[in-house]
Amino acid sequence: MTATNTALRVVRTGMRMSQDDFARALQAAGHRVGEPNDANKRLVQRWESGAIAAPRPVYARALEAVTGLPVSLLGFAAVPGGQVTDDQHGGHDLTSPMSSLATPTPTARPTTVHRWYEGVWLSRYQYYSSGRGDSFAGQHFVVVIQHGDRLTARSLPGSAASSLSLDLTVDGAVVTGTWVEQTDPTGYYRGARYHGAIQFLAEPTGRRMAGKWIGFGKDMDVNTGPWELVFRDASTSKATLDRYNTTTE
Repeated sequence: MTATNTALRVVRTGMRMSQDDFARALQAAGHRVGEPNDANKRLVQRWESGAIAAPRPVYARALEAVTGLPVSLLGFAAVPGGQVTDDQHGGHDLTSPMSSLATPTPTARPTTVHRWYEGVWLSRYQYYSSGRGDSFAGQHFVVVIQHGDRLTARSLPGSAASSLSLDLTVDGAVVTGTWVEQTDPTGYYRGARYHGAIQFLAEPTGRRMAGKWIGFGKDMDVNTGPWELVFRDASTSKATLDRYNTTTE
C-alpha cells in the first residue's frame, strides 16, 4: 500500500498553486536552467498519491527550484543508488507520446562558475511601522537552494510566526530579486501579505549579504529599510533544518 505524500501537497497548496499551476511552474523552472521536463497534472497527482515514490533528478532539481526546499523535505522516499523510480518507466507523462520514443539530448549549460550559497541563513530586516510610530526587526531562518545563478530562499516555519520567501539572481557580488512575506494571522498585521524588491551586496567571504528592501505599506506608500542574510550552515539535511526550525530570538 502506497503512502500519500502529504508534505508535497501541503507545500503546493501553501504556494496557492493548483496541480496544473505547479506542473507549469516545474516546466518553466526546467527551461530556465536548460533542463526541459514533461511535468503535467497527472505527474503531480502520482507524486502526491504516493504512486511515484521518488522523482528523477531532472524533476528533483525543478522541484527544488520551484519550492525553494530541498527535495528531501518534500515527502519523497529515499531511493538507493541505481534503483529505478516509477517515473523512469514512463509514468511521468501519460499524455506525451513523444516522451517514450527518444531520450532528449541535454541542452548545453552555461560554464559560468558561481559562488555557492546553498544552506541555512539567518535573515534579518528592519522596518518602520507608521501605525505604531516605531521601528521593528523581522528575523527568520531561511533555507537557500541554488541552481546556477538563481537562489530561492524559504523560511523555516518554526523560526517565526510569519512566512518569508525570496527569489534572487546572482550577478557577481550583486544579488537582486523579490521578496514576499505572509504576516502572522494573530499579529498586528493580521495575516496581511506584503511583497517588494530587494538588492544585496555579497561579501567576498560569501558568508554575508547586506542591502535594502523596498515595498508598499498598507496605505500604498513606498517604504524601504536594511536587510541582511548571514550564513549559518552549508547543510540542507532534514536533521540540520530541524535544528534551525526554531525561533531566532
